[in-house]
Amino acid sequence: MAAKIIDGKAIARMVNEETLARVEKLKAAGKTPGLAVVLIGDDPASQVYVNSKAKKCAELGIYSDKRVLPADASMSDVLDLIDKLNRDPKIDGILVQSPPPPQIDEEKVIAAIDPDKDVDCFHERNVGKLLIGKTDGFRPCTPYGVLVLLEKSGIDPAGRHAVVIGRSNIVGKPLAAMLMQKAKGANATVTVVHSGTPDIAKYTRDADILIAAIGKPEFVTGDMIKPGAAVIDVGINRIPNPETGKNKLVGDVNFQEAVEVAGAITPVPGGVGPMTIAILMSNAVTACERRR
Repeated sequence: MAAKIIDGKAIARMVNEETLARVEKLKAAGKTPGLAVVLIGDDPASQVYVNSKAKKCAELGIYSDKRVLPADASMSDVLDLIDKLNRDPKIDGILVQSPPPPQIDEEKVIAAIDPDKDVDCFHERNVGKLLIGKTDGFRPCTPYGVLVLLEKSGIDPAGRHAVVIGRSNIVGKPLAAMLMQKAKGANATVTVVHSGTPDIAKYTRDADILIAAIGKPEFVTGDMIKPGAAVIDVGINRIPNPETGKNKLVGDVNFQEAVEVAGAITPVPGGVGPMTIAILMSNAVTACERRR
């Protein structure tokens, strides 16, 4: 029997409806959440992401401030803009689109953002709070989106073995930390494997919940999956489509093979992707609720 498809679009709509209700409550009290998105350069993929975030802000009634700096902007240009946004009372959340041009030190940019406006949860203060289980920071958008997908699909990680493929600061590390927290929707036993792990399949075949975030197209094949496991595919990769001559989007999981083995699986696109933006919007509203 083929796996149940976890519909990220439908679950993101549920999250967005909750966010919209919170925005309306804030506006009734005379407060409008504000999100600033900073784009450095004219990378087409980054422009698409930034525009999609601005569009979602408009749908949910969130004030959106899109700032575009030229590709040759200096560090001082970027830091000056961050300082202005930190001090701007209309702005509750600040997001700098990644990756920036090579002359920009991304770590310094993240460190310059007011932690109370760090809706991506990249600032070391918020990352530290996440690691020790404090809930007054922010929850990183993609990892928390994965937990919400599991929860709203009826998949409880508690007491189960979760294997995370990937150790990035954006997904792998924070997701592993969140899955093992003593908290509702977590409390899993967690294994992290990565590019330096010999025989990754030895670990993935033991996973009740398998999360792929390694950035390699269709890396996880059907024989790497425990029958009936929940498979969450965080990957977004563009590869040539010989049928059309254009590129197509695939995840880090070979979907056609995995869907025949797994118990539940997220598609690409339409799985984790919509959740990332939904959680970003929710974080922006949380920032407003706390600051105002």
